[in-house]
Amino acid sequence: MQLGIPRERRDGERRVAGTPDTARQLTGLGFEVLVEAGAGEAAGHPDRDYEQAGARIVPDLDLADLDLLAHVRPLEPGTARLLKPGAITVGFASPSSELATVRALADAGVTSFALELVPRISRAQSMDALSSQALVAGYRCVLEAAIRLPRFFPLYMTAAGTVPPARVLVLGAGVAGLQAIGTAKRLGARVFANDIRPASADEVASLGGTFIRLDLETAEAAGGYARQLSSDAGTRQRQLLAPHVADADVLITTAAVPGRRAPLLVTLDMVQGMRPGSVVVDLAAESGGNVEGVVAGQDTAVATADGSGHVQLVGLKDPASAMAADSSRLYAKNVANLVALLVRDGALAPDFGDEVVAGACLTSGGAVRHQPTADLLGTARQETGNGQEGER
Repeated sequence: MQLGIPRERRDGERRVAGTPDTARQLTGLGFEVLVEAGAGEAAGHPDRDYEQAGARIVPDLDLADLDLLAHVRPLEPGTARLLKPGAITVGFASPSSELATVRALADAGVTSFALELVPRISRAQSMDALSSQALVAGYRCVLEAAIRLPRFFPLYMTAAGTVPPARVLVLGAGVAGLQAIGTAKRLGARVFANDIRPASADEVASLGGTFIRLDLETAEAAGGYARQLSSDAGTRQRQLLAPHVADADVLITTAAVPGRRAPLLVTLDMVQGMRPGSVVVDLAAESGGNVEGVVAGQDTAVATADGSGHVQLVGLKDPASAMAADSSRLYAKNVANLVALLVRDGALAPDFGDEVVAGACLTSGGAVRHQPTADLLGTARQETGNGQEGER
């Protein structure tokens, strides 16, 4: 069985889907591990380390010969078409936004597993790449805020006077938000947080943060994810959050609803109500942003309402990739653990009676197995057939 680990080609992507450690694990499962030359360099893994782990370095992967392709970023449609029927792919797929690739995978007869679809159950925790990468992102966003804030995070009592601690507000207390809370607390800030899932209050408190309770409907979906608030509830949420945002020196937003645009939590007026020099870091910038006016990959200076200064609005783009060494270490292990579940008696034989295998499967046997994505594809085909604009 040939398993390929490619060099990621999307701009700015530094991670790799396999490390020398996981190459050993995969070789032990019976795979011949082929690594494209230079695939791990940006993550701190030179080709020689893969060779010492038993992998083979190749100038280019021959996709048509691979039995399994492990990847980080969603594949391009052209890449999917080069895979042989029955081949397996494992990696992030972004199915709701990469419909052309999903269609190409199905048409090519490829069995694809999307790490975003791994069920959130105890047995699948070691394969939960969303959580492992959110851990890295939550840590990174606090560091990005700290280097931009023109003051200390911790309390300092000196002969020249007392420097009060910074106030950090985190919106969203999932994996990324909790990591942000813990990191900001370790840096000495006073940390406050809010999440529309009331169960998050205990987790916030366990990290030393203060949970802000708002008079809102609860919004917890299956699997512990947040669900979208109604329009009226969203407006009420922003009204209740406004005074807390105004009091913060640093605002970090991490709220996301899987498969949908990020919810709008903070309006431009709310940002303008913050003190000059304050910093806003939006971790959801790539999926539309929690903060009005955010641009992924850019810093934007927003004038305060009184015109006395600016608030820095930071649209983080791919923060996990910026810390490629550890994010790749975690991601590659997620991939290898899922691949191990697909192997039986030394052969690739996915057991669709297994809830993890079935839940993570995006396409198989020429069909789209993930029903929400299949529904989106059906809608896209219908709109195109009616002469309306389809996919790009």
